[in-house]
Amino acid sequence: VYPLAPLLLLAWWALSLAQADPNATPTIQLRLAGDKRKHYEGRLEVYHSGEWGTVCDDDFTIYAARVACRELGYLDAEAWTPSAKYGQGQGRIWMDNVNCQGNEKSLALCNSNGLGVSDCKHSEDVGVVCTQKRMPGFKFVSNVGNNLEDMTVQVEDVRIRATYSQRKRVPVTEGFVEVKDGGKWRQICSQDWTPLNSRVICGMYGFPGEKGYNARGYKLLAKRRKKNYWGFGVNCTGTEADLSDCKLGRQVELKGNGTCEQGMPVVISCVPGRAFAPTVSAGFRKAYRVEQPLVRLRGGAVIGEGRVEVLKNGLWGTVCDDNWDMKAATVVCRELGFGSAKEALTGARLGQGIGPVHMNEVQCSGFEKSLTECAFNSEATGCGHEEDAAVKCNIPAMGFNSRLRLSGGRNPYEGRVEVLAERNGSLTWGAVCSDSWGTMEAMVVCRQLGLGFADNAFQETWYWQGEPSAEAVVMSGVRCSGTELTLDQCLHHGKHLNCPKGGGRFAAGVSSAPDLVLNAQAVEQTTYLEDRPMYALQCAQEEHCLSSSATGASSTSYRRLLRFSSQIHNNGRSDFRPRSGHQSWIWHECHRHYHSMEVFTHYDLFSLNGTKIAEGHKASFCLEDSHCEEGIQKKFECANFGAQGITTGCWDTYRHDIDCQWIDVTDVKPGDYIFQVVINPNFEVAESDYSNNIMKCRCRYDGNRIWMYNCHIGMIITLQTFFI
Repeated sequence: VYPLAPLLLLAWWALSLAQADPNATPTIQLRLAGDKRKHYEGRLEVYHSGEWGTVCDDDFTIYAARVACRELGYLDAEAWTPSAKYGQGQGRIWMDNVNCQGNEKSLALCNSNGLGVSDCKHSEDVGVVCTQKRMPGFKFVSNVGNNLEDMTVQVEDVRIRATYSQRKRVPVTEGFVEVKDGGKWRQICSQDWTPLNSRVICGMYGFPGEKGYNARGYKLLAKRRKKNYWGFGVNCTGTEADLSDCKLGRQVELKGNGTCEQGMPVVISCVPGRAFAPTVSAGFRKAYRVEQPLVRLRGGAVIGEGRVEVLKNGLWGTVCDDNWDMKAATVVCRELGFGSAKEALTGARLGQGIGPVHMNEVQCSGFEKSLTECAFNSEATGCGHEEDAAVKCNIPAMGFNSRLRLSGGRNPYEGRVEVLAERNGSLTWGAVCSDSWGTMEAMVVCRQLGLGFADNAFQETWYWQGEPSAEAVVMSGVRCSGTELTLDQCLHHGKHLNCPKGGGRFAAGVSSAPDLVLNAQAVEQTTYLEDRPMYALQCAQEEHCLSSSATGASSTSYRRLLRFSSQIHNNGRSDFRPRSGHQSWIWHECHRHYHSMEVFTHYDLFSLNGTKIAEGHKASFCLEDSHCEEGIQKKFECANFGAQGITTGCWDTYRHDIDCQWIDVTDVKPGDYIFQVVINPNFEVAESDYSNNIMKCRCRYDGNRIWMYNCHIGMIITLQTFFI
């Protein structure tokens, strides 16, 4: 019998080889790493054959980014970035010349040179920016074997599940931690749980810190509840801004009722900032103002966002964005009583400050009590306000918008202001007196409702029919400084109402602002070069749409034009209208049309060091609704001297084949460049968000053809801030 054993083993091995599929898809795992400024972006890294590596940017496209983001559990991709924007990785470059259709289930299914076949350097490591929303029903599957210590947490969602006695508290600060994986909520075993993990979860929910809790009650409750544990632990350092940045802990053996025998479901208790102190049902009652803050936020339209400013020697100044990262941003957010940072913003995205720049090249460990405790380079110079750093912070769910509403408007973003107030022992909706009502008060209303900046404050609202049951005035004498989080916090008459005009037609009202956003992919897909003779460009020359070298050029000479289409969407809460009325519009005889805004967009071409190489500008030949989302009617049409503007939910398309929809690149040499478009560059019309008015692309010009790629909404390029 024994001599047959080697023969049987050999036969089994041969059969295994015969059955193996040489075309089988290799098993990989993805993660986002590097110097992030928001948790859903980063350097794309691949795990294969026991080793983490990177992906080269050669031939990478938005379609490959979409595949990668979906494989990571995000709904889609917003953009991709070449040239190691998130820092250079280490180890192997696993994938090169990746070519995806966009519908593949895994990056491994896309065409490439093959795993491990690359001629790239880590200076070419690609990065991706995914959408913040996660994929419903996403289930994490580990393909890294026992090497979990380098794998980040990838789940659909996370929540603090309050007990019945805690659910009426606003905000909810304590409860069981649950993660959503595979469409089901699951508990985490507490055996390896640490306070550092709790600190990260609390930060995600808008709380600056964590504290202890009475474990006895939770143990009794856990024994009575049916448990469904997640199969992994969590290992955070405490400096992460989001659970997705934490590493996986050890794998948990799932064995029914015997799972997590030495522990229980994780419970956390968070410490809210003093402005968000919990109350029963009513939300917080009044504002808390720090007596002598050393750090503040300015220029943000919503709670917890703004440009970072620091007090030094009695003078407020800004922080330079060199090395500005999520750790520093989170220190700021926690210091101000918010949670961790949602995003570390650079390039003066929330406006330029004034005064000195107090801090540059800030480096925080993540555990500092104040930004002023972080190290920084006091010798660094040359930082201007175009590099002012800003933050967006996580804030607690306070239910602010449940006590305030807009009524009677044409859309949900305008109307009479109605508040829920206590009258005769019960809560009732009522109007706000419009005496002294102005922009500051309207700003607070829009902030409380999360609508961005206010466009107008109205003292007469007869054209808006509010709720008949809310005609009576329940708040009068409202005076806001503009920094309050809710209308309740503003000065007002309280129960002693005084409103001679009464409510009705004189009730206070607001409208929020429009928000223009350029369709980046439309630019990328419609770019081309055209050589056009000067005799066909006389009107464009009159409107200064050609470079200076065209002056005096022969009518038979040619200009090389970089053409593209612009599709400009109004994603805001009100219609975008020119500031000037019909009577102020300028007639241009050559093109025979009116300009309602003399400069509507800027087009610029930059070298890689930020030097402007070529430029163009476009007046608003005609702002109109080219197309609208389903169910929205067009309002603006330029024919017959009609009204100009862009309706909410509509977009205006400037086709590539109309005059001045170009940059004159006749004098540009072959090379790599940055193309930038800025909408509403002079801020002539108020918008709820100016940070998304800028689009930039990488482009390569070889003297005959041009390639436009990686077009995405970004920051204005300056010499100092390029590629940040």
